[in-house]
Amino acid sequence: MNPALGIILHAIGGFAAGSFYIAFKKVKNWSWESYWLVNGLFTWIIMPWMIAYFTVPHLLDILLGADRESLLWTFVFGVCWGVGNLTFGLSLRYLGMSLGMAMVLGLTTAFGTLVPPIFMGEFGQILRSLAGQVTIGGVFICLIGIFFTGWAGVSKEREQTAEEKQKYIKDFNFKKGLMVAAFSGVMSACFAFAMQSGAPIAEMSTEYGTTELWKNSAVLIVIMGGGFITNAGICVFMNIKNSSLGDYFGARGASLKVNYLFCAIAGITGFMEFMFYGMGTTKMGKHDFASFSIHLAFVIIFSTMWGLITHEWKGSSGRTMRLIFLGILILMLSTVFMGYGNYLAGNA
Repeated sequence: MNPALGIILHAIGGFAAGSFYIAFKKVKNWSWESYWLVNGLFTWIIMPWMIAYFTVPHLLDILLGADRESLLWTFVFGVCWGVGNLTFGLSLRYLGMSLGMAMVLGLTTAFGTLVPPIFMGEFGQILRSLAGQVTIGGVFICLIGIFFTGWAGVSKEREQTAEEKQKYIKDFNFKKGLMVAAFSGVMSACFAFAMQSGAPIAEMSTEYGTTELWKNSAVLIVIMGGGFITNAGICVFMNIKNSSLGDYFGARGASLKVNYLFCAIAGITGFMEFMFYGMGTTKMGKHDFASFSIHLAFVIIFSTMWGLITHEWKGSSGRTMRLIFLGILILMLSTVFMGYGNYLAGNA
């Protein structure tokens, strides 16, 4: 156990998650469903298998010999997370990185962090120790930080003109984005449930010689497979409905190679989120359920950073900017609390 290293790994994963969408800005003349599917092939299929191949000895033996119930629930929750992942991409499309991330991840944090220990009957026991109280306190501080970043996003939306919103977020639609973000937030929390269900697979990996740091690589194959089924099915359906299947063979004047290249960059970067999340959880110790909040806090911090760099906040008032920076500071504070809570648990 090493909570400090775990937080660093979660920070790297958060940076990847907050950054992957930037690559899509270089994709030209493709429909959303087309670049999302090409990106997803790298995120859900190519990268999980490639990383697991190099880090998990006897990978196929593990997947074929794992407990069937664990495999089933890990896959099912992966499918559900895939729905959240799909609608998460739509929420960024309609709301932009800053506001979209804050709204989706607020709900995801609450459900994904608190539901697993409550469902497992461990929540009361966690609250009876100082370490558990500090960790849960950090989770609630994280939610407060998310509230302030979301408040800042709503404030920004009210202050910007329609022309400014469309300039920096081409498909901006607040009402549609809000509905999609709420649904996505709940479904995206299923990733935490999938990781919990896949714990027996991870432990089996260590029995076959996988190091503790990489034990979740085999689990990610199952989760990502579930996510692929959902996303690929919807994207192909939308390709047919919108007559956009031709995107994969041409870009109507733009470079087809460049589109594929930046979709690949987005997909590889996107998978780094889950890889470093899986690595980070192995270092958090007894209260590793807080990993979800720590990870998502960093996702919001870095996505907001990119939102500022790409001028999504241009035209916002000083009050709105103070709100967003306050939210970021609170989120950073929350990671300190959750990390310290895990440190206390390891030394109890």
